[in-house]
Amino acid sequence: MQTYSFTQIVQNFATAVQGSAKKLLDFSEGSTLLAIGQAMAGVGLWFQGMILTLLAITRASTSSGADLDSWFADFNFPRIAANASSGQETFSRFTPTAQALIPVGPGAVVQSSDGSVQFAVIADTSNAAYNAALGAYVLPAGQASVSVTVQALTAGALGNVAAGGISDLVTSIPNVDTVTNAVAFSNGFDAELDPPYRARFILYLAGLSKATLAAIGAAILATKQGLTYKIIENLTFSGTAQAGLLTVVVDDGTGTPSSTVKNNVAAAVEATRAAGITYGVFGPTLLTAVVVMNITTSTASGAPSHSAVAAIVQAAILAYINSLPMGTSLQYTYLSTLAYNASPYVTNVTSWTLNGASADLVATGVQEIKSNSVTVN
Repeated sequence: MQTYSFTQIVQNFATAVQGSAKKLLDFSEGSTLLAIGQAMAGVGLWFQGMILTLLAITRASTSSGADLDSWFADFNFPRIAANASSGQETFSRFTPTAQALIPVGPGAVVQSSDGSVQFAVIADTSNAAYNAALGAYVLPAGQASVSVTVQALTAGALGNVAAGGISDLVTSIPNVDTVTNAVAFSNGFDAELDPPYRARFILYLAGLSKATLAAIGAAILATKQGLTYKIIENLTFSGTAQAGLLTVVVDDGTGTPSSTVKNNVAAAVEATRAAGITYGVFGPTLLTAVVVMNITTSTASGAPSHSAVAAIVQAAILAYINSLPMGTSLQYTYLSTLAYNASPYVTNVTSWTLNGASADLVATGVQEIKSNSVTVN
């Protein structure tokens, strides 16, 4: 669509008048014709702006915000709301002589060290420590700690915290002294932004009336932001051949998706699958990476201490490992590259091991590598 500026509209008006009229052709500053032309130009700009706005909101590719929501509402295709981050929190005590119960809900609330976000314990039937009858996780006598699932009380990216960042008990729990998260929480998302909303709509249209892998994938992604998945055809989770079976492996960034996440994905697959097709939904099998590395650092004037540089390298390696997608192997040699890239003050990586060896940690399609043990000396 051709658009015009205020000056162009006035010029076009003058050209039209001069081409048609024989008299009263004065367009000098302060003249009657110039005033009329400028008045018309102002109205024309307003009409032009209204038309451009109308054209923008009548196409999904140019609509935004509430207009895009309204556009997609005609297709019953809602935007994914913000979701709260979740993950594993370790509850520990100094004297493990008595049994402790960590209740679900407001009876067990922890918070980040700066107090900006709080997390409540939620039920997770896949956790062996969870007792549905008690509505709590059981920390038996003689056991020093237990890991339970917690979820941010406020939805959104605010709940994404670094490893060790959730360290305060808000509610007192008998026989529990300390809390911490060994792995960072990174699966909290604000409400779906316009670009991914549009991209998901294209997948949605492509999968309508089809029980294709794309259609099933679109249904899975619609359940929650931040999901990654793999669909394996005609094989069980353990790799045994079984015709007509879909094995769906899904992760929400934690490596241990909750039963709620898996149940929601199962419902999406059920609504999309073809008749006669069976399926199973699983979380990935975790492979634990343990890294021990020795480095030397700069001793030049103004250089940070060795321990400070080592902490930076440790954080970089942990962040990389815990961001690896499902089915991605961890290369042994790349660990040294991570160390050098982490800080210009690393002068040498003298030795390092990965799970006690100098070999890659290989992940299959249903495995995911995570780590909470990186030691840099």
